[in-house]
Amino acid sequence: MGSQAAAEPSDLHKGEEGGAARKKTDSDRHHDGENRRGKERRAAENGSTNEEGRKELMAGEALDRRKRWEPSVFYSVGKESFFFAGHDITIHESLDSYGALIWPGAVALCQFLENDNQQVNLMDKAVLEIGAGTGLLSIVASLLGAWVTATDLPEILSNLTFNLSRNTKGRCRYTPQVTALTWGRDLERDFPLSACHYDYVLAADVVYHHDNLDELLATMRHFLRPGSGTTLLWANKVRFQSDVRFTESFKSSFNATLLSTLPQQEVHIYRATAQD
Repeated sequence: MGSQAAAEPSDLHKGEEGGAARKKTDSDRHHDGENRRGKERRAAENGSTNEEGRKELMAGEALDRRKRWEPSVFYSVGKESFFFAGHDITIHESLDSYGALIWPGAVALCQFLENDNQQVNLMDKAVLEIGAGTGLLSIVASLLGAWVTATDLPEILSNLTFNLSRNTKGRCRYTPQVTALTWGRDLERDFPLSACHYDYVLAADVVYHHDNLDELLATMRHFLRPGSGTTLLWANKVRFQSDVRFTESFKSSFNATLLSTLPQQEVHIYRATAQD
């Protein structure tokens, strides 16, 4: 596991206004987790799961994350606090958009980067994050010494910029950059290979129920051209049959290696490079 917050494992869930803390019991956590996993299994087994059902499952997972205690995370409505790379990190979230929430793949990849720097050393490396969302992964990469460009849809950038600035100012070797990137659109114009080279591309929980999986794969291919020397690190929780199909396409498109599996979080972390 990754860096832990400086708190006793008291399993407390606190309200936004700092009211009385309630201790969740093992029975509570087991019941919540079984309900969630049961829904996920039914969704995965039913490849024809409708859009509303998938949205309900994702919304349930987001709310479930607020109910569960995890050692490296404190929860309150709209805010989560972490400790990575020797620094406290505070992330502002919103339930209005999937891109404004922290998902388990981002936390898992942060933990991997902090704990396995012999495999992946980001010091002085050029790093691009696609689908950066709240910015947690880009923040940790910056704190680990990388020169980071965090990207997402235009409507996500305001909160992303706020979180990056709040958590990296005066702490990092390089000031992280934020720019818009819509998967599969204007890639050669906005990120020409002649001018934009990255040692690493990071992606966390970018595969879920959306209609842009082909565009996402095309974006990955754009940055992982033969001869580019770029390595992609992708962490994701598998929830739906479409996620499984994407993973198969991903493996066939790149030289892909499974670096780590976290059974408790149900997250897989892959490393990929271009095929010759």
